[in-house]
Amino acid sequence: MNALAHAIEDWAPQSESAVVTLDRWPTDAFAALLDQPPPSGDRLPPLWQWLYFLEHPRSDELGPDGHLASGHFLPPIPRRLRMFAGGRVEFRAPLRLGTEVHRDCRITDIVPKTGRSGEMLFVTERREYSDSDGLAVVEEQDVVYRQAPATDEGRNTASSSGSQHAPPAIERATLPDDRIGLLPDSRMLFRYSALTYNAHRIHHDEPYARDVEGYPGLVVHGPLLALLLLEPARRAGLSPDLATFTFRLRRPTFAGTPVVVAENGDDLSAGPPDGEPAVTGSVTWR
Repeated sequence: MNALAHAIEDWAPQSESAVVTLDRWPTDAFAALLDQPPPSGDRLPPLWQWLYFLEHPRSDELGPDGHLASGHFLPPIPRRLRMFAGGRVEFRAPLRLGTEVHRDCRITDIVPKTGRSGEMLFVTERREYSDSDGLAVVEEQDVVYRQAPATDEGRNTASSSGSQHAPPAIERATLPDDRIGLLPDSRMLFRYSALTYNAHRIHHDEPYARDVEGYPGLVVHGPLLALLLLEPARRAGLSPDLATFTFRLRRPTFAGTPVVVAENGDDLSAGPPDGEPAVTGSVTWR
């Protein structure tokens, strides 16, 4: 039996619910991070529900990597590593700022797999957002879990020996060809981590990201890349017509590397201007 499958043999988390009032502070703060004006009106932009319903664990509940050591929807895997892989979202009605929103969460799929990189566990979480008018947004998030080696020794010899270096921080100037995108540096990643209460050290602790997890620099958040894919529609005022959004994280991108959005009809991608996409997605319209 797959060792990860054995570790979660008796794991069957029950559904959870929460209620939050959508105040304007998170949306205004995120707009500022993007160098954009705050959203006008009371419609919450698509996907911006991710700025709410945040967990606030105690510091002594965090593991060495900054994630929760254990949690209701976290599989009981020793030395657990987590990667946000993608998802699907259906927008049935707009969520509105200033209103009370109810969120129901449950695990809908748990699939152990073995690939070239070893054993993995694919977990799908379904989230349903409702207000006084009924169900408004339905989303499924796919997360991949792996087990870290028992020791960190030798995990990243090239990086720790100095043959790899984090890209230098870039000047926050303009994006190429006035395209919509990000100029991610350590300040932006720190601010997004703070805004979403995400303590994962690969986003703000460069020595940890490089020497322990083997990355060449600070990693841009997967959810931030997914949010970026919908920025062209939001800035063009097309968000109310959005019906569905599907996205997949393809590869990491790092602080110091510009990220730009490309559109090909209803297919979207974002990544370095001259590189492979870090995230791809597609949309449908009402």
